[in-house]
Amino acid sequence: MTLKFGVIVPQGWRMDLVNQPDPVEAYETMTRVAQEAENLGFDSVWLFDHFHTVPQPTQELTFECWTSTAALARDTKRVRIGQMVTCNGYRNPALLAKMASTVDVLSHGRLNFGIGAGWYEHEYNAYGYDFPDGPTRLRQLRDALRIIHAMWNEDEAIVEGKYLHVNGAINQPKGVQKPHIPLLIGGAGEKVTLKLVAQYADACNIQHLDNEGLARKFSLIKEHCDNVGRDYNAIWRTVLFNCAIAETDQEALAKSTPYQRNVPADRIRQQALVGTPDAIRKRVQEIEQAGAQELIIFLQDSAQLESLRMFANACIDK
Repeated sequence: MTLKFGVIVPQGWRMDLVNQPDPVEAYETMTRVAQEAENLGFDSVWLFDHFHTVPQPTQELTFECWTSTAALARDTKRVRIGQMVTCNGYRNPALLAKMASTVDVLSHGRLNFGIGAGWYEHEYNAYGYDFPDGPTRLRQLRDALRIIHAMWNEDEAIVEGKYLHVNGAINQPKGVQKPHIPLLIGGAGEKVTLKLVAQYADACNIQHLDNEGLARKFSLIKEHCDNVGRDYNAIWRTVLFNCAIAETDQEALAKSTPYQRNVPADRIRQQALVGTPDAIRKRVQEIEQAGAQELIIFLQDSAQLESLRMFANACIDK
C-alpha cells in the first residue's frame, strides 16, 4: 500500500484512560502509545482538542491538546504530530499561529496543524466561551485562517476580518517547514467547509463515512478547487475511522460498541474498521481506492498496545 497511517493517542477525552487514575502514569501511557506507533511504522500521531469527556462530561482526566502536542514532539523522533482538530473558538488565532510555529521548531519540522470550526457546546459554555450558531462559527474560522496564513507568511501580519483582526503582529520564528506548516481543515460541510479547504488548506480530514461518501466528499473538494483555481492534488486527503480489531470477528464486534456514538450499529461495517486483521486490511484497501492518502485510526484500547500492534502487522507494509 502507498497509504500512510496515523493513530489517535489516548488522552482521556473518549474514556480511553479510565484505567489510569494517576495523572503522571496516564501521561506516560499516552506517550508510550506515540512511541510504539513510531516504532511500528505509523507516519503520524494525533490528539483531539477537547476538555471534557464524551459521551458525558465526567471527572475522568483529559489532557489538553496543545501542551500535549509540544510534549509528544519531544518524546518522539520521526512521526508527524497533529490535532484532530484544534477548535477555533478556544484560542485567539494569532496566538495559536505563534504556538504552532514554536512547536514546529521544537519538533524539528514535524507538526501538522489541524483546525476546525468547533461543535462541543457543553465545553464552550463550561469554559465561558461564546457559542454562536454554525454559520457564524464558520465565518470566524475563515477570519482565523486568514490570520494564521498571514502570521506564517508575512513579517507583520495585518488582517481586518469581520470577527477577528491583527494589526502588525510579528511572529518569529515562523517554524521550520517551508513554505509554512501544513494546515489541515477538519469537517465535511459541502458548501462552506470544503470550500475553505480548497481556499486555505494543505490537507483535509473526512470522518466516519463509507466508501461512496468518501469519494463524494473528495469529488466536491476537487470541484471547489476548480472553481477557485487551486490544484486539487496539492491537498493531502486524510480520513479518520474508529477501529476495533481482534483475532475473531465476534471479539471485534464486541469491542466496537463504544463507536455507536459516531456510527449507527447497522452501519458499523461500512463506516468503521471492525473485524479480523484480514478483514481490516481489505477495508483499508477500499478506503485507499476511494481516494484517501492517509488513514488515521482511533482505537478505544490503544493504551494496551496489543490492538495497535495487530493493526500495524496487518496493514503497514514493512
